[in-house]
Amino acid sequence: MSTTPLWTSSAMAAAMRAETNGALPDAVTGISIDSRTLAPGEAYFAIKGAVHDGHEFVAAALKAGAALAVVERAQRGKFAPDAPLLVVDEVLAGLVDLAHAARARLNAQVIAVTGSVGKTSTKEALRRVLGAQGETHASASSFNNHWGVPLSLARCPATARFAVFEIGMNHASEIEPLVKIVRPHVAIVTTVEPVHLEFFDGIEAIADAKAEIFEGVEPGGAVVLNRDNSQFARLRRRAKKLGISRIVSFGADKKSDARLIDVSLHAACSAVHANILGHEVTYKLGVPGRHMAVNSLAVLAAASLAGADLALASLSLSRIEPAAGRGVRRTLELASGEATLIDESYNANPASMAAALSVLGQAAVGPHGRRIAMLGDMLELGPTSAALHRGLNDAIKANHIDLVYCCGPLMRNLWDALSTGKRGGYADSAANLEAQAVAAIRAGDAIMVKGSLGSKMKTIVNALEKRFPGKAALDEAAV
Repeated sequence: MSTTPLWTSSAMAAAMRAETNGALPDAVTGISIDSRTLAPGEAYFAIKGAVHDGHEFVAAALKAGAALAVVERAQRGKFAPDAPLLVVDEVLAGLVDLAHAARARLNAQVIAVTGSVGKTSTKEALRRVLGAQGETHASASSFNNHWGVPLSLARCPATARFAVFEIGMNHASEIEPLVKIVRPHVAIVTTVEPVHLEFFDGIEAIADAKAEIFEGVEPGGAVVLNRDNSQFARLRRRAKKLGISRIVSFGADKKSDARLIDVSLHAACSAVHANILGHEVTYKLGVPGRHMAVNSLAVLAAASLAGADLALASLSLSRIEPAAGRGVRRTLELASGEATLIDESYNANPASMAAALSVLGQAAVGPHGRRIAMLGDMLELGPTSAALHRGLNDAIKANHIDLVYCCGPLMRNLWDALSTGKRGGYADSAANLEAQAVAAIRAGDAIMVKGSLGSKMKTIVNALEKRFPGKAALDEAAV
């Protein structure tokens, strides 16, 4: 728990044009929107969510030690006359105002990350790399939407040297207002892939939506783009049209400014040889997969552009770890030995599925072990959804996956395309696949579980960990 002041009450009130109520503390140590996880001394913002209205939990937050609560003027009468409150017209708008004030007082180098795949892992790698060289603030978890971005910025200490923010979207016009709050010096687009097709006419429209991140880049700032991606030229044109002259490319393409020269892929890490803005570096990357090696180029390019030391940054990459639900490995203890579980359950789209199947294809297995994929529906893919699910069979064949378990109505398309020998089992939901999944595992297996968040594949992960309690798998990078 932090005891360092983040905001004075008077600065918060001024930024949000708030009325004050009760005996307010001199300062708050943090900002929370969840009364269950709030730490004493933090300010509680009573945001209205899709399910709950935060005003219902103000009393609980104050009882838990909140220094003050930010509430809507229309609901002021619900609380004790002497309650420590900042009263605003609308709480989310107040949080946005505070985020603007946070950015105005910040002297840090600011980096913003978007992309169809790899936003969170790239943001977390930057947190690790930059954190070794100075005070670094980064978005928590995947706080990348209309409330997550302003919350992350409002939480940024004025003393930070580096600040990294993840910006997401699934519709057009979502990124622009967020990036104009963040105002990055460096903006990264990891890649553009066919995701959220339910809401877009095609991949070019997705690229245009991602390109909104350029709208907020500070004068003299830079953008970092994937040169291997089909939408590179479109993104570069848009950046140039907006007057951004520093366009840095990354990838295996020989024209890339941050170029992958060689990569050696291992079960739990990679060895990378690259040229970053004219400097050759060789480094160990603490997570597996070619896609992660390519994204590490963007990390090093952005870190260099932000003034970090390249040699120290490349050394720090050996210590990065997968984010929760994005490749975390656990050892499952069976009566006859051990199996490896790769938890990719946080989300999925065709590009990230192919990448995860590639990592599974590299995973070590025992003498009688098999590589097993347990896959849930990929959502929001629109009219091409059936074909995109069937198309995963190519990656399954290419990576020599032994068995595939499918769940959900969309994954039925893949199940029907699989050869008989690769069919492990099918169910209409993750809950109904659970028993089959638990019964399937034997010593030496490597099991990868993945699906869109709405397909609830974490159910399978939880069931396997409960049935075969083990430990976090030893990462080669830590040996």
